[in-house]
Amino acid sequence: MQEKYTDAKPTNSAKKGGEEVKILDGKSLALQIKEEIANEVRQLTADGHRAPHLAAIIVGNDGASQTYVASKEKSSHEVGFTSSVYRMSESTSEQQLLESIEFLNSDPDIDGFIVQLPLPKHIDEQKIINAISPNKDVDGFTPINVGRMVLGQECFVPATPMGICTLLKRNGIETEGKHCVVIGRSNIVGTPVANLLSRKGFDCTVTLCHSRTRNLAELTRQADILIVAIGKPEFVTADMVKPGAVVIDVGIHRIPDESKKSGYRIIGDVKHQEVDPLCSWVTPVPGGVGPLTIVSLLENTLLAYKRNNK
Repeated sequence: MQEKYTDAKPTNSAKKGGEEVKILDGKSLALQIKEEIANEVRQLTADGHRAPHLAAIIVGNDGASQTYVASKEKSSHEVGFTSSVYRMSESTSEQQLLESIEFLNSDPDIDGFIVQLPLPKHIDEQKIINAISPNKDVDGFTPINVGRMVLGQECFVPATPMGICTLLKRNGIETEGKHCVVIGRSNIVGTPVANLLSRKGFDCTVTLCHSRTRNLAELTRQADILIVAIGKPEFVTADMVKPGAVVIDVGIHRIPDESKKSGYRIIGDVKHQEVDPLCSWVTPVPGGVGPLTIVSLLENTLLAYKRNNK
């Protein structure tokens, strides 16, 4: 795991119900980190080295996936990376996808790549993830990287958990000895972030909850730090939050809204209108965890580049 942090600039605050709430501004922090990466890439290329190269494979035409990959491509260009996107049709066979992965695994000019999820139903996602070289697995999803993370060894940390850790660390949020409650046990967010925050350097006492946890609100009200990644719109309400808690909302949902030009509005897993006044710190949606997810992918790619070019 990369342990390189610098101090964040002052975070935004807002008045909610007469109280000041400190906003964990992921968008501004992401811009700061991108500039740090861009400066490092400029120095590398000035010294005659090639730029880091991040690739992505996307299968099918899922709108959210297309948007996400486009954002990754844009961010890569902003920091001076080379970016390649391999777009494959919905009818692509599992074998064809495996052959593409093997091609990227063996290409020395590609430092890291991702296979955008979800995949079409006829393709075994875990089989695809297992085929990615752990040395190029900048999503941190392969069993080898997951195992290294659990053991506290050097690895590629999944991007969203890494982004959450960056938000806490760079904003100086005290974590040592704090009770952190995570809602959601996915392999992409909940389980890895619970592991990371229990480790040395964060030293939280972690409770991992999920949709079948009994007395969930009783547990969440004990949280000094509440991380919500359950995937249900506005699931967490005021009666589930302890006053003064740090609340990190990982959820992102598009809700139809004819009053918006886009035709929708974006909300999270937390009912912010009633929860935010209780918080000491809170992530907005959008603009909280999301921007740090993409930045973490860039950080992992730069790390892969350095390992591959020792």
